[in-house]
Amino acid sequence: MDPAVDQVRRFNRTVAEGIGALEDHFLGRSRPLGEARLLWEIGPDGADVRDLRGRLGLDSGYVSRLLRSLEKQRLVTVRVSPQDRRIRRAVLTKRGITERRELDDRSDAVALRMLEPLGDKQRKTFLSAIADVERLLQASMVRFDVEDPATATSRWCLAQYFAELNERFEIGFDPARSLYSDTRVFAKPSGAFVVARIRGRPVGCGAVKFKGTKPAEFKRMWIAKEARGLGLGRRLLVELENHARDAGAPAVRLETNRTLKEAIAMYRKAGYAEIEPFNDELYAHHWFEREL
Repeated sequence: MDPAVDQVRRFNRTVAEGIGALEDHFLGRSRPLGEARLLWEIGPDGADVRDLRGRLGLDSGYVSRLLRSLEKQRLVTVRVSPQDRRIRRAVLTKRGITERRELDDRSDAVALRMLEPLGDKQRKTFLSAIADVERLLQASMVRFDVEDPATATSRWCLAQYFAELNERFEIGFDPARSLYSDTRVFAKPSGAFVVARIRGRPVGCGAVKFKGTKPAEFKRMWIAKEARGLGLGRRLLVELENHARDAGAPAVRLETNRTLKEAIAMYRKAGYAEIEPFNDELYAHHWFEREL
């Protein structure tokens, strides 16, 4: 067995034992971990069922079974949205809210049992280590999907990106004055628009425009502020490169603004060489290319 895989499996077994995930009655209650976690995710304000599936990475059949069980226990009600009957929303009952509070109290007690035996130095080391592990686990949970640039999620990502550029650029940013202002050019088969998600939540995007046997062009690369530091920018770059390679592009090109110093550093570290301008992008100061 790969030593790295073996180490991760040992870690998973230790954590499962430490939090009581091996017990049928998680935290001493009358339900398993899956149902308890779903109660916590629904929360006091309720949640759309499709969002629950995305956040937990579970298939619809399993989530439906968990919800039916919680409904039988009178902890949850599932309602159909009057605006869109395709949308179902799970809401905690009064009994469900009380049970969620009890689970929170018991979860706090489990955490304290982990911390109490440790000395001050061990506790600091432990808390620092789990912060690093949580951050790296989030990075490992990122999923990239090719979407139509006209979807609501794609438009939301682009709106966040444009707002940030408008704030950071010396002359502001108007997408209508930028190249490829019509995002339809990134739709299949002429391109690919990629959305990055963590637990179903969009945290980044990027687009590639295919140009046949000529170098493909990257545009609209953005990572949400809360997801930065996880290495997602480099992974998004690789994802776009793979799509360009699959389309037969011999190389990839991109341009960027001089205020985006962190992006410029990433491109150079990833093997992109600065070249002469290959387009007349209004907001560009640097042009890069990398052979595939």
